[in-house]
Amino acid sequence: MDWKQEYAAKCTTAAEALTCVKSGDRVVFAHACGEPLDLVDALVERADELERVEINHMVAMGKGAYCRPEYADAFYHKSLFVGASSREAVKDGRADYVPVFFSEIPKLFCEGYLPPDVVLIQVSPPDKHGFCSCGISVDYTKPAAQVARTVIAQVNPKMPRTHGDSFLHVSDIDMVVESDTDLIELQPPKVGPVEEAIGRHIADLVEDGSCLQLGIGGIPDAVLMFLHGKRDLGIHTEMFSEGVVDLYNEGVITNARKTFHPGKLVATFLMGTRRLYDFVDDNPVVNMLPVNITNDPYVIGQNDRVVAINSALQVDLMGQVVADSMGAAQFTGIGGQVDFVRGAARSRDGKAIIALPSTAKKGTVSRICAALAPGTAVTTMRADVDYIVTEHGVAHLRGLGLRERAEALIGIADPAFRDQIREEAAEVYGTGRLSRQPFTKGS
Repeated sequence: MDWKQEYAAKCTTAAEALTCVKSGDRVVFAHACGEPLDLVDALVERADELERVEINHMVAMGKGAYCRPEYADAFYHKSLFVGASSREAVKDGRADYVPVFFSEIPKLFCEGYLPPDVVLIQVSPPDKHGFCSCGISVDYTKPAAQVARTVIAQVNPKMPRTHGDSFLHVSDIDMVVESDTDLIELQPPKVGPVEEAIGRHIADLVEDGSCLQLGIGGIPDAVLMFLHGKRDLGIHTEMFSEGVVDLYNEGVITNARKTFHPGKLVATFLMGTRRLYDFVDDNPVVNMLPVNITNDPYVIGQNDRVVAINSALQVDLMGQVVADSMGAAQFTGIGGQVDFVRGAARSRDGKAIIALPSTAKKGTVSRICAALAPGTAVTTMRADVDYIVTEHGVAHLRGLGLRERAEALIGIADPAFRDQIREEAAEVYGTGRLSRQPFTKGS
């Protein structure tokens, strides 16, 4: 059968397509801004007919109605990254969280840990050969679709056709729902003076020819503000935003000195505005790859001078990084932080940077703490940590002993809390862990 005939035969409505979901099925949603909103809405509308449908996804950018208490009998969300729409459900026990590195999520779906029954994706219209692109959400979305019992695709002309390993053929899709719904957009965050100070410190660590990994939020965007004087920067990241587009257009980002996929902006998913989506559409410079490739530390380390920039909620005096929990409460997820911290460690002249404001709650709480509260989950181990950056400076922890680390971290804490941290550290570790004399490497 010609692919056009096959495509036409598979076209249906969202309501009709979602009748394939049965009670007890596992349903996987495409990631983040690639979430197929029409399909998700159609699934939720069937709540009265369903029991205990398990829903898996990472960052949720849609309404998350399936997490509401009134749908607790119909849907059970097993989250791979807790977000605003699922946080309360996880806290109340109506949903659960799976600790997992972003790079290993495809393994869960493809190797039988969480085998998907139905995968809901959003793709671009087929090209002349019958291939649809997963667009801004390749990550775990394409691998899950390749092993699912049933694949339902929301085919949307507003989804950019991205290059790389992003394509699924019409023959790989079981049902097609055509839609021109606007893609979810993420507006640029506000960058304040604290973020600017952190961004300036990090930019000083970025050398010409560095290959950058950037996360989401004000700090990564602030870093980009201070890179305009750099040369031949590259991008190998899990996602990027409009700031990267600006630096590419200026000639700051050329990818010319990358040693893995030279000349290419490599990512696995995208979150931004229509301007970003238009930039990546049919752009051969952008290479979208599944996350088990982009976030594999062995792959990351093939680039020289990797600078991985990630954020945190809290850091203790041993260098343990907390990025996904607040005490025992699950706040977000592990995501790709550890993937890139370890990838940067494998890179020749690589740097792994964890950045955070020195305080929280309007300056009333120090994010640099003597010790973590009971139940707190460590995201990045102390043995993995390299650079910690706050608005007050840079602490380079690799190669430092525990006493040296404590001094370095106290030195970038908010000055108003430094004495308090020392006192708490003395209670927890004893006075032998601290010294009022400054330490340097080799001392």
